[in-house]
Amino acid sequence: MRNTSTLLFAGLLTLTAGCATERNEQLEANKDLVRRFAETINAADWAAMGELLTEDFARYSQATAGPPVRSREQMIRLQESFLATAPDQRLTVHMLVAEDDKVAALATYSGTQTGPMGDLPATGRPMESQFLSIFRIEDGRIAELWVEWDNLAMLTQLGLFPPPPAEGS
Repeated sequence: MRNTSTLLFAGLLTLTAGCATERNEQLEANKDLVRRFAETINAADWAAMGELLTEDFARYSQATAGPPVRSREQMIRLQESFLATAPDQRLTVHMLVAEDDKVAALATYSGTQTGPMGDLPATGRPMESQFLSIFRIEDGRIAELWVEWDNLAMLTQLGLFPPPPAEGS
């Protein structure tokens, strides 16, 4: 009986370890998908981006003016507009954390505003802002994205919003 129990326990441990390994591989694959997404933005490779997103992709952000993004094509058009504002734009991913079908990212956006940003004229000034985002992965593609950053800090860098008063003023 003891040998049977030992074998059963060893089998359960092996099965559990196999499931954990599979889960870790899936989480790493999800993080890799988010890295590739950032690379497509840096390369302005909209065709490659399209392959990473579901057809009914949705993007949510209070920081971005305009209508919400509700499709892969709308996301590509939004990215094209960001590139027109800052042709040297760059995303740098600092940290990714994955759980279940979600990946959270801490990253930095940087670029020089040489084109208009909506109704705001080009300033020729550099901008840089850290942002947080959460991606939902579905069948190996990005289905949803939530992204937020500090608009006031970015507008202040561009000279389009007055900086806060100096301490003690």
